[in-house]
Amino acid sequence: MTSISPGLILILGSVAVPFLRGTVRQSYMLALPLIALVMCALVLESGHHGHIEIMGIGLELVRVDKLSTIFGIIFSIAAALGVLYAQHEDDVLQQVAGLIYAGAAIGAVYAGDLLTLFIYWELTAVSSVFLIWASRTERAYKAGMRYLIIQVGSGVLLMAGAIYRYAETGSLQFDELGLTGIGNTLIFLAFGIKCAFPLLHNWLEDAYPEATVTGTVMLSAFTTKLAVYSLARGFPGTEILIYIGVTMTAFPIFYAVIENDLRRVLAYSLNNQLGFMVTGIGVGTPLAINGTAAHAFCHILYKALLFMSMGAVLHRVGTIKGSELGGLYKSMPWTTVFCIIGAASISAFPLFSGFVSKSMILTAVAEQGYIVPWLLLLFASAGVFHHSGIKIPFFAFFAHDSGIRVQEAPMNMLIAMGIASFFCVGIGVFPSALYALLPFPVDYHPYTTYHVVNQLQLLLFSALAFTWLMRTGVYPPELRSTNLDFDIVYRRGLPALMRTLGNAITSIDGAVRSKALALLNSCIAGIYSLSSERGSFAKSIGTGSMVFWVLTMLVAYLLISLAGA
Repeated sequence: MTSISPGLILILGSVAVPFLRGTVRQSYMLALPLIALVMCALVLESGHHGHIEIMGIGLELVRVDKLSTIFGIIFSIAAALGVLYAQHEDDVLQQVAGLIYAGAAIGAVYAGDLLTLFIYWELTAVSSVFLIWASRTERAYKAGMRYLIIQVGSGVLLMAGAIYRYAETGSLQFDELGLTGIGNTLIFLAFGIKCAFPLLHNWLEDAYPEATVTGTVMLSAFTTKLAVYSLARGFPGTEILIYIGVTMTAFPIFYAVIENDLRRVLAYSLNNQLGFMVTGIGVGTPLAINGTAAHAFCHILYKALLFMSMGAVLHRVGTIKGSELGGLYKSMPWTTVFCIIGAASISAFPLFSGFVSKSMILTAVAEQGYIVPWLLLLFASAGVFHHSGIKIPFFAFFAHDSGIRVQEAPMNMLIAMGIASFFCVGIGVFPSALYALLPFPVDYHPYTTYHVVNQLQLLLFSALAFTWLMRTGVYPPELRSTNLDFDIVYRRGLPALMRTLGNAITSIDGAVRSKALALLNSCIAGIYSLSSERGSFAKSIGTGSMVFWVLTMLVAYLLISLAGA
């Protein structure tokens, strides 16, 4: 069993899903990620397994260490929660795609070489797009196509980088790479696209909100966190990641504050949280890498919880626009409580999971003397409380009473949200259980007076700022609107550029053709004029000569055409 990747349990197991029905299918689907979880946590032994050779190239299908194990465990938990959350639905295509997607992500974190990583990398892209298309809307189809092009493009860069690296070193081993050489640079860029680096990020906000209610929950767990794992494996201590990371934490705040679609707010928030992880990887110390792994673990849980709660609202109400919601706590009290737990976790309240992971990254950044990045991370932490800690539950469940009265979320949704909430609180209260899974030995205590007081001060300041902005009317109201981000470049700018170039080429082509025809007409007119002086063109050359010259012109045209081909 140690030579078998746990991801294959889900990928191969998905084949039987279309042939099962009802409770049997639901139980079977839930069993697959639980089996994978047992394999990740208890069965797999540390070391290098599954060695094979293809065309003289040695591959390592399964590489087990503490970094791959913690990501394998949380991916398996996320897959189980996603399956449980989706059990009220009966979309076979989405169910199969979700299992393959989760299995590919799990397989990727255990890949010991770049070729194996590439195969799983592309499989996550191809399978996950069906979670977007499952919405069956025109917007979802277009967003899914853009998502697929970008994700497959990331894989192409990864493969190109692997080929360059093999040519340079003779190895495809996936260990610490460093930002040196063309091959490693291409791999770094591939990871950056999947991690939603600044200016490469809009596929996330474009596609995730267009997915189905359950599809968005699955998407939030795997794609970007697989990229975080890959960066932590291949590029720890790469200093440029610190500045990329702090940029990622800061700029989404402004978009999230003015965004009306609450799932899109969470997509921007996801981008913000990735920035903390990327910054930790850039610092590269054991504490920073531990903080990155811990924050990825916690983030998958509380972000899934927030997407679940908003998905439950969308499922019952039919809209997720903040301007159209409010007062839902009266008819969806359990969903409200679970959303608040997710909001407290992402805001890093003491006794919730985000506090015990995010503080590790902040401490690691401060210890290495990166004062400006540390200050930017503090600003970003305050912003998170604004747009996810307050805005999401406030506008969805409180604010003004919209008068909407609906049923509580389906039971399977509530159970999935309840389990995620249990993890969010449990990890916050007993962080030692999470710390035991981290890649390096942990000598860190989050619940010191300094950490707790500083974080409470930050949260209190942010809450007072939100209250003041709301009461003075300065805070942007929830309006029906479409906010433009950098994706306008490739959604509108590139098509417009292509149309302009096409029109220019058409104009040039038309002008050349006109000049050529004018020249040809001029030549014919000259010949006709010359023949007229001798009497008549037809009389002077005769029918046989006319046929000869026509054939000559046709042969010449044929030769020119063949030469051009």
